[in-house]
Amino acid sequence: MIVAKKFSTLAMAVALTLSVPALSGCESTTSNSQTTNRSQLMLVSSTEVMQQAEKAYDQVLAEAKAQNALNTNAAMTKRVKNIANKLIAQAPRFRADSKDWDWEVNVINSKEINAWCMAGGKIAVYSALITETNPTDAELATVIGHEMAHALREHTREQQSTEAMKNAALNIASLFGASDTAVSLGNTAANVAISLPFSRSHENEADALGLELMHYAGYDTDAAVSFWTKMTKATGGGNEGLMVLLSTHPADSDRIANLKALSQKLKAQPR
Repeated sequence: MIVAKKFSTLAMAVALTLSVPALSGCESTTSNSQTTNRSQLMLVSSTEVMQQAEKAYDQVLAEAKAQNALNTNAAMTKRVKNIANKLIAQAPRFRADSKDWDWEVNVINSKEINAWCMAGGKIAVYSALITETNPTDAELATVIGHEMAHALREHTREQQSTEAMKNAALNIASLFGASDTAVSLGNTAANVAISLPFSRSHENEADALGLELMHYAGYDTDAAVSFWTKMTKATGGGNEGLMVLLSTHPADSDRIANLKALSQKLKAQPR
């Protein structure tokens, strides 16, 4: 009975916290998308997240420059920037204020196969992404568009807001007398039930919106399928079954199947 009471307290605290965004914390941050219109939990200010991103980006660039790893290949850098700029030109279709963002695009010499776009349009592509997968321009647009979509949908801000809500619930539970064990178990449950699924949904959403960016920028959206097939081989794949439940990324097979379906849908739409 005592254990049941502790978990009841935790459940009540979670319920109280979940009721707050229902009253005042949800907003939508994009428009005119065929695939990504939904309300989002936003408890952290957009300005704060963009300031964090700008500071972090400047630090990354400074470290790369100090290591002589920033934009060392002129041809590669020009290619990445040309592709990114075509996608950036389409961003206001989905988020009007992105036309005023201080977009930046840089290539970092690294053995890591990666790329990212911080809040406010701070883009970095790692050289190994190109040297290891040998992408076509459309395939490279796939990954850049995907990362841009994370920024356009403010996924970092949404993730921070979700974590703030979860931590508030656990703090309230502690104040109401929940044991450390109950709070710890509650945190684990919240990670599985809230945090990780949000991250997987963000990946799916970024795939979809990134594909739309590609479509309107004039790239063949079928390249998304070939790119992620290459990535599966380059990284070893293996996100199937139970691993998907505990991963922030969708299974490779699911991602590729979804992209095939979305690509066919977009091909039937005018640019």
